Amino acid sequence: MKTIIYYFTGTGNSLSVSEGLCRGLGDCETVSIASLRESLGRITPDAERVGIVTPVYFFGLPSLVAVFAGRLDLSRARYAFAAATMGGSGGQAALRQLDGILRRMNAGRGLDAGFTVRMPGNYLLMYEPPQGRKQEALLREADRRVAEIAGLVDRGHRARLAWSPLASLVHGVMYPRFIAGVHDADRKFTVDDRCTSCGICAAVCPAGNIQLDGGRPAWLHRCEQCMACIHLCPAGAIQAGPKTADRARYRNPAVQLEALMGRRRG
Repeated sequence: MKTIIYYFTGTGNSLSVSEGLCRGLGDCETVSIASLRESLGRITPDAERVGIVTPVYFFGLPSLVAVFAGRLDLSRARYAFAAATMGGSGGQAALRQLDGILRRMNAGRGLDAGFTVRMPGNYLLMYEPPQGRKQEALLREADRRVAEIAGLVDRGHRARLAWSPLASLVHGVMYPRFIAGVHDADRKFTVDDRCTSCGICAAVCPAGNIQLDGGRPAWLHRCEQCMACIHLCPAGAIQAGPKTADRARYRNPAVQLEALMGRRRG
């Protein structure tokens, strides 16, 4: 059975999960959601099995993923699933949001199953990503979980999405505030004199939100808050206030920088 997995990623976690799922499923391809950002109309995957892998932002979906879900046509799919990657909690709330969008756009057809995968968090504005043995342990457990999910998907596992009243409440309180200000949240970012004008920040941004102005990054206020620019700057020149300067940067070690630079093209 052919599978297409659509993914959105900032620092590689969701791409790593997508690739791991594809290895477990066979006859599978991954497609960057960012690469479809400027395409028009409905998206109708030519596959019997369709997956979506997305990070969790404030108990909900990244803006680009929510927009993509509103364009996804599941009429040819026999099975639809999603995996939410998260550094903390809120995965089930994000999956329920995704399911709701799909059902509204597909005459009641939504996810057949939804899964969560705990990964090292990357939201540098609030915390430092786990390092060393803690990071390694999280990634090992994530690999085990991805293999488990691939087995369930391959067997056509179907299950009603879990619901938590607390998670639903937190989503209702936090997510609208996040999504209302997400595109302008790049106003927090600054660049210092360590910038080498390499252009990597612009290349890795899945929203096409950065252009070089006089050799230095300028943000265009369509930010997704994926944290790719701040984490993947090789000089550590991008900050978001004084607290980020001393916090370690993160990239999923299974994902090469070049793969993250190519996401807007496919």
